[in-house]
Amino acid sequence: MTDIGYVRVSSIDQNTDRQLCNVVLDKVFTDKCSGKDTERPQLKELIGYIRDGDTLHVHSIDRLARNLKDLQTLVEEITNKGVTLKFYKENLTFNGDESPLQKLMLQMMGAFAEFERELIRERQREGIETAKAKGKRFGAKPKLSKTQVTAIKRRTKTGESKSALAKEYGVSRQTLYNVL
Repeated sequence: MTDIGYVRVSSIDQNTDRQLCNVVLDKVFTDKCSGKDTERPQLKELIGYIRDGDTLHVHSIDRLARNLKDLQTLVEEITNKGVTLKFYKENLTFNGDESPLQKLMLQMMGAFAEFERELIRERQREGIETAKAKGKRFGAKPKLSKTQVTAIKRRTKTGESKSALAKEYGVSRQTLYNVL
């Protein structure tokens, strides 16, 4: 019997220390990526690693999955292997012998996690739209100014070499072709 932890944060610069900090674990799998789906390297490795009699410790349901379907599938896959799954924040434990109330709690908490993810995406989308309406640009800064683009277009029409112009302006030929 092994005590295994699964920790997930959404980005590389986020700290994992608060998750499972007071739980004694034999092994920990940590993903630093979105929980939008189950395509996470450490989660896949974890699923292959766990064995009958192990206990999987997870800080909260939303660390394992951000949508109800994935959550239910993962819980079933984990418990079908004979592994006990403990969620600390929600104080829920699953071992395959769940009561109707436990199943309801899992579904409700999973639905809340999914709802929260959708709210985050909606706020993000609204923020981007607002910023764009105010003229904010996203992505990399243009490598050439409008004046430079105008000059390059004029000079290529007179037959100047595109390679020479790219070198003169310090950009790749692909960048030059993109602006043309």
